[in-house]
Amino acid sequence: MTPRSALYMPASNLRAMDKARGLLADAIVFDLEDAVAPDAKSSARAQVIAQLAAGGYGARQLVVRCNDLSTPWGRDDLQALAAAPGLGTVCLPKVESTAQIESVRRLLDECGRSDMVIWAMIETPAGVANVEQIAACERVAALLMGTTDLCAELRLPADEARRGLSYALQRCVLAARLAGVMVLDGVYLDIGNDVGLQAVCEQGRALGFDGKTLIHPGQIDTANAVFGPTPAAVEHARRLLQLWQETAEAGAAVAVLDGKLIEVMHVDEARRVLATAEHIARL
Repeated sequence: MTPRSALYMPASNLRAMDKARGLLADAIVFDLEDAVAPDAKSSARAQVIAQLAAGGYGARQLVVRCNDLSTPWGRDDLQALAAAPGLGTVCLPKVESTAQIESVRRLLDECGRSDMVIWAMIETPAGVANVEQIAACERVAALLMGTTDLCAELRLPADEARRGLSYALQRCVLAARLAGVMVLDGVYLDIGNDVGLQAVCEQGRALGFDGKTLIHPGQIDTANAVFGPTPAAVEHARRLLQLWQETAEAGAAVAVLDGKLIEVMHVDEARRVLATAEHIARL
């Protein structure tokens, strides 16, 4: 299931992590990096391990953003997370090269976690420049845009339309599609601006993003609505798959729904829509 919404949750905030069990975000990203002060890294790590052991998050995908291996905490993070119950995904910040991915992959393998996948954050010019190679790395399952840091490094002025990010956003979507991995748009910082959030979610959807990363629970409903299938889309997907099956059973060469030719790509999309709807129902 591709998440419509991925909510960052500070690993140092026990109350927030507890609250996340009842939130309708598709994915929870417990954050050991930016959201945790240096002197709280060890305690936050222990706290998130305890949360994972306690469980109770249902069908939500659980991810932990660790510190980079170049920091004093990165190796300890990964070794601890490799042993964490119920965790299958780690998120790596500021990925700029395939070497970073390979180093993490080797360490996870040494810890006996060859099954653990990686979400790679693209938040620097170097990350964008190398994104095709990063997306194609073994075990990378998703690209996440770190638009706040990327804007700062590109020296972009404040712009609700994100015009200066257009090239980077589209290039990362293209890289994800080439590699067959998910791609999630960056966070929206203006927490109280519901109109702006709606607009930036719709822009991200129009650019091809699968979902959006979030920093506040109040943003979940909007992201889910924009990136999720509408009731009409779900019904259309059911009709399309039913017609496709009937056409195949009849031995016909062509299937037409509502005057439009159905091709395999439409069938694949319909199956994805129904899978998403089923996941939403489980949440």
